[in-house]
Amino acid sequence: MTDELRLTVLGSATPYPSVYNPCSGYLVSTGDTRIWVDAGTGTLGPLQRHVRLDELDAIWISHLHADHSADLLTAYYGLLYADIRLSAPIPLYGPPGIADRLAGFLTNTADRSPVESAFAVTELYDGHRADVGSLRLTSRAVAHGIPAFALRVEGAGGALVYSGDTAPCPSLTELAEGCDALLCEAESTQPPAGGEQVHHTPEDTGDTARAAGAGRLIVTHVGRFLTPEEAVTRASTRFDGPVDYASPGAAFTLRTLRQRGGTP
Repeated sequence: MTDELRLTVLGSATPYPSVYNPCSGYLVSTGDTRIWVDAGTGTLGPLQRHVRLDELDAIWISHLHADHSADLLTAYYGLLYADIRLSAPIPLYGPPGIADRLAGFLTNTADRSPVESAFAVTELYDGHRADVGSLRLTSRAVAHGIPAFALRVEGAGGALVYSGDTAPCPSLTELAEGCDALLCEAESTQPPAGGEQVHHTPEDTGDTARAAGAGRLIVTHVGRFLTPEEAVTRASTRFDGPVDYASPGAAFTLRTLRQRGGTP
């Protein structure tokens, strides 16, 4: 089995799917480990091009906005009430309260839906670490106005960091230090004129990648008032390394990118 660390984009749209692009969701994998990172609306379908639900080693959720977590609801039905036979619940790492949030939607009678029969829930906290198969997961709390986390995935094949949804913040920059690839959101066309910033602009993504010393930048979660081309161009004004867009279906192999400096 290969130890190459691979990122497959299941979807990157926000805040709702487009015709050909589901919301945020990614498969992070090596030869022996497969993790579904964010389960945004529409991502369960393309996930199954690569792995069955019962073949996942874990699911990791950045925050509980629907465009990052809604497909957990249909995954629950697939795991418990369809053609899948689980040998054990799938490890699910997510923000505090994730099990009760799922149960609140899924429960239809006086009896609480058995969420924990489908998912072995671990609530994230700032600095949480877990080993899943051959990969080490490190989560940091980030600035999104609600409990939200960024993720660093490390293995023999390299280090990938995913921003989740967040404004620029020191914890993300620290988490991404020296990573091979930073998968970073670019929701906003510009910072808010007033109030709390909760997303990156494309320029912010470039600044974060540069400050962290990332090997390359992959721009994702591009807002509806930007095109992917605009986001990549604007991010490139702040970051000298390679900049790509997380187009649905794209796959990035970190070791290959590191050795060749090439495109996916």
